[in-house]
Amino acid sequence: MAKTQATTGSGTKGTGNALVIVESPAKAKTIGKYLGKGFTVEASVGHVRDLPQGAAQIPAKYKKEKWSSLGVNVEDNFQPIYVVSPGKTKQVKLLKDQLKKADTLYLATDEDREGEAISWHLLELLKPKVPVYRLVFNEITQEAIRGSLDSPRQVDDGLVRAQETRRILDRLYGYEVSPLLWRKVRPKLSAGRVQSVAVRMIVDRERERMAFVSATWWDLIGTFAKQSDAKQRLETTLVSVDGRKLPSGKDFDQQTGKLKNADLLLMDGPAAEALAARLRSGEFRVKSVEEKPYTSRPYPPFTTSTLQQETNRKLGFTARRTMQVAQSLYENGHITYMRTDSTNLSTLAVGEARKLVQSEYGSEYLPEGPRSYTGKVKNAQEAHEAIRPAGTPFAVPAVMKAQLGTDEFKIFDLIWKRTIASQMQDARGRRIVVTIEGEGCVFTVSGKTIDFPGYLRAYVEGSDDPGAELADQEKTLPSVVVGEALDAVELIAKDHTTQAPSRFSEAALTKALEERGIGRPSTYASIIDTILARNYVFKKGGALVPTWVAFSVVKLLEDHLTALVDYQFTAQMEDDLDSISRGERDSIDYLRSFYFGNGKPGLKKQLENKVDEIDARSISRISLGKADDGDEVFVRVGRYSPFVEKGEKTASLPEELPPDEVKLSYALDLLAQAAKAEEPLGYCPETSKPVYLKVGRFGPYIMRGTPEDEEKPKNASLLKGMSPDHITLEVALRLLSLPRELGAHPKLEDTMTVFNGRYGPYVKCGSETRSLPADVSPLDVTAEQAIELLNQPKQAGRGRGAAKPPLKVFEEKSPVTEGVVQVMDGRYGPYVSDGESNASLPKGTSPEELTFNEALNLLAARAAAGGSKKKPAKKKAAKKKAAKKATPKKTATKKAPAKKATTKGVKKRTTKKADD
Repeated sequence: MAKTQATTGSGTKGTGNALVIVESPAKAKTIGKYLGKGFTVEASVGHVRDLPQGAAQIPAKYKKEKWSSLGVNVEDNFQPIYVVSPGKTKQVKLLKDQLKKADTLYLATDEDREGEAISWHLLELLKPKVPVYRLVFNEITQEAIRGSLDSPRQVDDGLVRAQETRRILDRLYGYEVSPLLWRKVRPKLSAGRVQSVAVRMIVDRERERMAFVSATWWDLIGTFAKQSDAKQRLETTLVSVDGRKLPSGKDFDQQTGKLKNADLLLMDGPAAEALAARLRSGEFRVKSVEEKPYTSRPYPPFTTSTLQQETNRKLGFTARRTMQVAQSLYENGHITYMRTDSTNLSTLAVGEARKLVQSEYGSEYLPEGPRSYTGKVKNAQEAHEAIRPAGTPFAVPAVMKAQLGTDEFKIFDLIWKRTIASQMQDARGRRIVVTIEGEGCVFTVSGKTIDFPGYLRAYVEGSDDPGAELADQEKTLPSVVVGEALDAVELIAKDHTTQAPSRFSEAALTKALEERGIGRPSTYASIIDTILARNYVFKKGGALVPTWVAFSVVKLLEDHLTALVDYQFTAQMEDDLDSISRGERDSIDYLRSFYFGNGKPGLKKQLENKVDEIDARSISRISLGKADDGDEVFVRVGRYSPFVEKGEKTASLPEELPPDEVKLSYALDLLAQAAKAEEPLGYCPETSKPVYLKVGRFGPYIMRGTPEDEEKPKNASLLKGMSPDHITLEVALRLLSLPRELGAHPKLEDTMTVFNGRYGPYVKCGSETRSLPADVSPLDVTAEQAIELLNQPKQAGRGRGAAKPPLKVFEEKSPVTEGVVQVMDGRYGPYVSDGESNASLPKGTSPEELTFNEALNLLAARAAAGGSKKKPAKKKAAKKKAAKKATPKKTATKKAPAKKATTKGVKKRTTKKADD
């Protein structure tokens, strides 16, 4: 396990050339400007070592060990195997070469577990013989950098051990549990300490929605006017009739749809209409006017979690997008460190915020003394400041707008306003409730008056425009007095329906995980990315919807590995890791207890015999209830797609249909349609084969013949806009006739053929193709229309015409090739290029969200793998020519030496934190 290497030459800094190592090129560039001559600033580009990511990375001397696939020697105090991360060999060599020229080494990685671990790994790899110092700072400003140089420290052994323990813990969890999911649910799935619990939370919410039974109730909306001034009106809601209160949504049981309290008055539509008719001629008076003062305190400055939540609500940003933009702001010296659980501000920052309150909003908005906030941080070593503007004085958003990109400015503006608002006066106002009575009925209306906006002048949570939001928050009522008579201007019967619990948005999931103490906010972005990439959830609008695969995985874990997805157990793990970082708990004992057990079965014991015990069929079935004939109906998670099942009958299920929409009645309809599909529409007059209308995982299609035929059945997709209900044998035969020939083109001297292609219908003649207009069907297009289309100039399209413009171009050039780094739209999806190498973007990564550092990391990994190098046109032509010649016999090649490994200390890391 990790043990911090002692720093050399304690207390004496070098005076010649100092090497400073940070994590990213952008950070290196910013810090380099502040340090100047005598300092060389280089980037590790994230983690330089990690556990092996597959069999190919495991050093030869360990491959025969039965624990080698884990990359952790569970038989010897959980010693990890570390190898240089893919694509990092050149960077490590560069750092070693620079270190040879230096007389001092400064490790200036981030001040948290991951950053501390990177510094430790650098020590292990570089083995410096010069004095080593650890620099820590919360912001990248000249004052902060110079201040850290004046008070360096050593690498924190506690933080390193905590990070290494977490890395090993996650490896054991993922590598031991994931294979069970592959065998019992579906290949290529993954399990994770935080990931699996997050999926369970999303599935639990969907279960609530599936069990939810809606209820409807009626009330009246009454509009009353002052008799002295009919323009002054109050829009009220009926709350009771003859002493019986009317219900609201919370008064109904979510699983039965029935009232919890039978004493409440439940009206239906006719009863509400009748009551409204009776009251229209009634007399009404003001029964009471209650006025209560209120005070609203400002929100604390941003933490990682609250920043992610707020940008998701206000800006619609994903957690990943937020963290990438915040990372860029931090590395360029605009905000403080963006991975923090703390709501504290330094004394200097508080003073600066108070000055801005005074200058921007006036002395009446400045409280007498500074405000302080308490958070839930348990580990003082990791308690940074809250996220705030960097430096002093704080830059004003109006000035920064010209210097920042669109996304950067939006987030900087939020951080600035939230920071300033945290040091402003409370908002004060009055809540007023008016009660109106007449004809045995009671109506109420509430209003809100803001007497002093306080911090709301600067920041309103969930609003982009505090000024406009203030107006929305205030609801003034006409001045009325007790006993005053009012006229009933309008009485409208209105129905209401209870709503199922809302699904989690990214913001809501982030908040729920943090409230339960599960994982660390800095990892939430990568967790959400992972569950999306693994097909555990998909997005519908901004909501996270679980797939049926997620239901099966959660069912397996809940039934057979209960503790691993227990909310309290997972939260306790995070506390235990914090205890290790503070030196209060031994990391080896903790790992031994988790893996082998301590009074309770450990992970290894829990997994014993599970392959034999778990019935894959049972795990893959989710019950929807029983049909009228008593047979149970299930959703089954198939190897490739979900389907519904009733006895021997099955029917395909659209994969991205939200589970709560798959009711029993819907499933029975699908089964009926599938049964109908077993009966042919008729028979093809040319082949005498049956013609079917089938429903597959991608929708309805036509099939001629059966799979049992010697000749493969011919299939045809429905045209866009076609409804399965309107498909007759005649229409089906016409679809099967595609592609159909239209005759010869008079000039091109080739046959014209019309196709229904993947991207829509088109006509082809030789090498020329043209898409059909939306109003022309491939079933009806004539030879004359085809000739006219083919005579028109070719439009730039997929794979042809003018080159596509870049999706994104970075301002900075590649430090390796000095070429422009840009994201392109390729045939197989977006990729990043620096003029020499191309690297595909990972699945689910948006080109707009890709940062410069991540682009460099992708290119470095691709270049290290020896692939996707751009070649000159002449070389490409020569390669094609050579390919035509006979392939020479393969000759034996020398086996590449195994990567240097050690059984000491971290995790791979680019600009994001470790994936839990």
